[in-house]
Amino acid sequence: MLNGIDVDALKNITDQVTKNPRQGMTSWGATTTWQGGTRSDTQINAFSVGGETVERNFNLKVDEPSEFLGTNQFANPQDYLLTALNACIIVGYATLCAAEGIKIDILRIETTGDIDLRGFLGIDPTVKNGYDTIKFTVFITGDATAEQFQNIHEKVKASSPNLFNLANPINFETSLIVKMADRPLPY
Repeated sequence: MLNGIDVDALKNITDQVTKNPRQGMTSWGATTTWQGGTRSDTQINAFSVGGETVERNFNLKVDEPSEFLGTNQFANPQDYLLTALNACIIVGYATLCAAEGIKIDILRIETTGDIDLRGFLGIDPTVKNGYDTIKFTVFITGDATAEQFQNIHEKVKASSPNLFNLANPINFETSLIVKMADRPLPY
């Protein structure tokens, strides 16, 4: 074990996916239900890896600050987005350092970004409704040189799924199902 990572298990997973790429195929899903106002709850029930379903049971609660008409009871979507980015990067550092025999003592990531509400509120169509730039700073100490940590940093940036998803255009397929008063929803 290094950095809380079972290095032998990590090597085993890597070998399995190398030999059979299908073992590395994952599928994720979430169901979010409006709770009134700006509140919503998201249920995570399962994910799949290598064609096998793994049951899970997580409920993520979301709200907005009172300044944005919420009750400020829970983190908002931007908080979760930045948290998801940071957590994915943390996983990258923990596993890559462990794989290279580097012990981490301290690892912290601080992430910031600015959103101009004129875009979100539809006030100015020339203003983006999201981030122009997200900045993250990694603070790390351990038994590696600055050069070794820089090498890990580059590998993490190149391999983080959440960093990739935020930094690159991805396709969205959407649909809308409307319940009419005289017909039930199809589920």
